[in-house]
Amino acid sequence: MNLKKPEFWLKKNLISLVLLPLTIITYLINSFKKFSNKKIFKIKSICIGNIYVGGTGKTTLTILVNQILKKKFKTVFIKKKYNNQKDEINLLKKNGSVISKKNRILSLKLAEKKKYEVALLDDGLQQKNINYSLKIVCFNSSEFIGNGYLLPAGPLRENITELKNYDCVFLNGETKSSKIKKKIKSINKDIEIFEGSYDPLNLKTFNRNKNFLMFCGIGNPREFENTLLKNKFKIKKKFIFADHHKFYDEEIFSIKEIAKKNKLSIITTEKDFLRLSSKQKKGIKFLKIKLKIKNLNKFKKILFNIK
Repeated sequence: MNLKKPEFWLKKNLISLVLLPLTIITYLINSFKKFSNKKIFKIKSICIGNIYVGGTGKTTLTILVNQILKKKFKTVFIKKKYNNQKDEINLLKKNGSVISKKNRILSLKLAEKKKYEVALLDDGLQQKNINYSLKIVCFNSSEFIGNGYLLPAGPLRENITELKNYDCVFLNGETKSSKIKKKIKSINKDIEIFEGSYDPLNLKTFNRNKNFLMFCGIGNPREFENTLLKNKFKIKKKFIFADHHKFYDEEIFSIKEIAKKNKLSIITTEKDFLRLSSKQKKGIKFLKIKLKIKNLNKFKKILFNIK
């Protein structure tokens, strides 16, 4: 079952304070994981994950890293198998080879057996028994760490102090990030920080003189809406679903009826579009985006120098 992020994850309130004692469970689980013996693999491994639940751009970054490295190495995506995340697996499959098992260690062993040179793990920073070659943690700059609390009182899968164990931070979004950078550097002065934003690739396929209905079921719908508004889309109605939401025919039929009644064109994300059936896709278009990174050459140098 997929749930929307609660509002109290963004800002401390009474509910987050009531739930605060339960964060000890998350803390203890994370603490026990640190005592695991690390598995060392011959294959180079880059883990791109997050400590904030959902909507940080890790899958998009993983795809970009693959585009960079596949020119020199035989690469493979590794994605832990979850029944509710087939959209991300399908998106990865459109961009390269994918190994998806419920056990990441088994996936890495298979990648070695198949003679891949670099494994790109979409998520997995909280699995402490793998000795990754490079660890990249993603944040959305508009939300960063939310209210700063661990699950379930807040959106953090582990404490922000874990940044001391990571190599790079990727800040995704348009929000100014000077304060965020200062906070990150206060925890790990040696960590590399990169910033990214999204450029639409198929704007010419849309008539932006028309009015639009947007819908999505992603981790950070606000970023999608901001991208549309920045590119002069006139959003008159919007429907927000939980991350990885499975769309039912009744929901899509309702969206299409509302759009028809109000003379609106329908737009969604590529990730959401991949979750739709062939029948549901009719009359719906998606915005295709490309990730743009500041200091890309420096980022490439780090990637090509992994050991």
